[in-house]
Amino acid sequence: MTKATDAGGDPPYLRIVAAIRRRIADGELAPGDRVPSTRQIAGEWGVALATATKALTTLRLEGLVEARPRIGTVVAGTAPAAPARRRTAPAPDPERELSLDRIVRTAIDIADTEGLPALSMRGVAARLGVAAMSPYRYVPGKDDLILLMADTAFGEASYPSDAPEGWRPRIELGARTLWALYRKHPWLAQLGSLTRPLLVPNLMVHGEWMLRALDGHGLDPAELFDIHVLLYSHVEGLAVHLEREAHAAAATGQSEDQWMDSRTPALQELVQSGRFPTFAKVVGAFGDGYDLKLDALFAFGLKALLDGLTPLVEGRGTVGRPVD
Repeated sequence: MTKATDAGGDPPYLRIVAAIRRRIADGELAPGDRVPSTRQIAGEWGVALATATKALTTLRLEGLVEARPRIGTVVAGTAPAAPARRRTAPAPDPERELSLDRIVRTAIDIADTEGLPALSMRGVAARLGVAAMSPYRYVPGKDDLILLMADTAFGEASYPSDAPEGWRPRIELGARTLWALYRKHPWLAQLGSLTRPLLVPNLMVHGEWMLRALDGHGLDPAELFDIHVLLYSHVEGLAVHLEREAHAAAATGQSEDQWMDSRTPALQELVQSGRFPTFAKVVGAFGDGYDLKLDALFAFGLKALLDGLTPLVEGRGTVGRPVD
C-alpha cells in the first residue's frame, strides 16, 4: 500500500483509520483477526509511532477493534451472543472495575506489543475503556507508571530456595533469568543506565541474588560490586538492541536482513578501499555472511566474562582492582 504523506487532505492518522476501517468492512480483516500493530502501521504508512498509536486509539473508541491480553489488538465482535433472558444483568462498569494492577498490566501489554514510545496515560485509559483522566486516580503520571511497570515486570521471575552449588552456576542462573525478562519485555532495557540505575524492589531481588553468589570469596566490597555491575551491564547492554531493532524496523519498513542487503554497496566500498585489510579478510571469510544472533552472543559473552573472572573470585589476590 502507498505510504500516507502529510501533504493536504485529512491528518495521517485519520487516513490510516479510514484504510483499516475499509479492510474491516470489506472482510479483509474478520472479527478476531489481529490488526496491524503500531510498529507495523508506522512502517506501512511511514508515520511516527505516536501517529500510529492515535489511529489505533481512534479505532478502539469507535468500537471497531479491541485489545486482547497476550494477543494484541484485534477486530471486535467475537464475543458469543448471550442467551436470551427476560432480565439481563447490567453491563460491567469499567470505571468500577478499574484498579492499579489493571492499569499497570495494561500499560505493560502496550509496551510489549507496541513499544514504550506508544505508551501514554490516555492510551492506557482508551484501552481500558475508561475516561482519559481515570488512571490518574491511581498513579500520578507516566513516569510513575513506568516505574510500577518495571517493578512488576522484574517481579515475574524469582529464584529457587535451594540455590545451585557454586558461585558460577548461581551467576549463570541470575544472568539468564534477567536475559529472559529483557527478552519478554524489551522496553525494560531502555529505562536505566549504569550511572543512573533503576531503583525498584524487584530489580534489587536480582541484584541481591548476584551479590550473594559472589559474597564470601574474599573480594573487597568495591571489587564485588564492580563484578556485579559488569555482569549486569553485559545483560542490559545487549538487551538494549532488542527494542532498538524493533524501532528501526518500524521506522524503515525493513527487516535487519533487508537493511543489511541495502547497505551492500557501502560495505563493498569499505572492503575494497584497501584501508581496512583485517576487516576485509575477516568479512571475506564469511561464506553466507555474518549472522548476528543476540541470544548466542549473550551466552558467548557470559562464558567469556565468567572464565576471565574465575582467577579473581577463586584465587583471591591474583588480580587486583585498578586504582583510580
